[in-house]
Amino acid sequence: MSGSSGSSGASDILERLRRLRAGDAPTHGGRVLSYVYDSGREELDELADAAARLARPLNGLDPTVFPSIAAMERDLVAFTRRMLHGGRSVVGSVTSGGTESCLLAVKTARDLWRREHPEGGRPRLLTATTVHAAFQKAALLFDLDWDPVPCGADGAVHAADLIARMGDDVALVVVSAPAYPSGALDPIPAVARAAAERGISCHVDACFGGFVLPWWPELPHWDFRVRGVTSISADVHKFGYAPKGVSVLLHGGSGHEGRRRHRTQFFATTRWSGYPVVNPTLLGSRSASPLAAAWAITQHLGDRGYAELTGAIRRVALALMAAVDGIRGLTVMGEPAGPAIAVIADPSVPKPEQVDPHRLADALIGYGWKIQHQPGMTQSDGVRIPHSAHLTVTPVLEQRISEFTDALRSASDSVRGRPRADARMLMAGMRTLGYGEGGRVPGPEAAWRLLRMAGAAKMSGEQPMARLMALIELLPHPVAEALLTELLARTSEPH
Repeated sequence: MSGSSGSSGASDILERLRRLRAGDAPTHGGRVLSYVYDSGREELDELADAAARLARPLNGLDPTVFPSIAAMERDLVAFTRRMLHGGRSVVGSVTSGGTESCLLAVKTARDLWRREHPEGGRPRLLTATTVHAAFQKAALLFDLDWDPVPCGADGAVHAADLIARMGDDVALVVVSAPAYPSGALDPIPAVARAAAERGISCHVDACFGGFVLPWWPELPHWDFRVRGVTSISADVHKFGYAPKGVSVLLHGGSGHEGRRRHRTQFFATTRWSGYPVVNPTLLGSRSASPLAAAWAITQHLGDRGYAELTGAIRRVALALMAAVDGIRGLTVMGEPAGPAIAVIADPSVPKPEQVDPHRLADALIGYGWKIQHQPGMTQSDGVRIPHSAHLTVTPVLEQRISEFTDALRSASDSVRGRPRADARMLMAGMRTLGYGEGGRVPGPEAAWRLLRMAGAAKMSGEQPMARLMALIELLPHPVAEALLTELLARTSEPH
């Protein structure tokens, strides 16, 4: 029984977990083109499981008590540093994932800015609008003004637009390698160089691409080879093929600058009656299992293994872009560089021949595939980034690329000419209830009523999302965020 306080046998518990897992989207085989990163190599899963099991009892809170943790972290930081062309002055930490790496990068830059500006004031976090949402969270948590610079309709930001917004109040400028929504590689060399000239920290968010772009051919430099890059985040639980959650945050700079930045990341206190507390990350007690799994996988794959897996990803990406190019009414957004591709309705053909990406994503579920809905966005300058569907390309997809491209063509044919979902009547009803622009923000019960009114009060991988995405675009941001919060929060409330 769910939530039961009684005891059960181990076999019964595991059988129940297997039944629960049967309702999940498949994590292997490449059928889910977001969230999961399947190498297609079964031995990596087995190695990760074995390493994680060996490290399960350890506590990352104190590596002086468990020196194996320090040894594995040294090796993982060293591998990542070499991969990103960092010298001996580059140092860093293993974190619980990309969000924590991004938070720590912002916290570090904010603290350094405050030291250099004792007169006070509120620092600014400068990014493109396509930067990962973790940086919005960081600005909120660490009291910075988030300053998003508009991109073109193709999701690419111009270096001159970012540089023009640099000022003494900027604690950190963030560039992406690549930006998750569009797959575009931000203009890192020009932005980092300009930041260095102005004494501004520059972070490269390579959480998504950090463990694949080093082996991707014909890219401009984007890592520590670029003058002005002061920190880089790279997730091992993405294209490093480690289990969730493990990421690496590295700090660099001339001389001892990397160490100074890294130590600023830490929290340490002796101002209580317990043991001295020294935390390099936001967490105190930390599981060592993800670290051990990541360490084992990087040791096993090495440069050669990652280069081989990246080669497979690139071949799949080229095949996917060629397939999309052959589907009338559908096109790739912008010029992706790496393992992220976004598809949009082709604006160059008449509307009756266009393929709506959200209708396509819904239709693909019926063919056994899941791609990710991305709402459109009208930016502060009025330029609109169109709604799209995101595809994360993994090596395992090479084994069934023909099956997927056939499904992509068939699903496109089935929705071609259908207009995008229309949520205007729903929006009108919500506006009547006072939830329009400048209106009130719903609390939990009101948000749940609005979700039921929208027919979205159910979280299911099989549920069509096109209508909900259309509504999200129309709603004021605070209202949409309240509804989405309620939708997710209800999934974990006890029945």
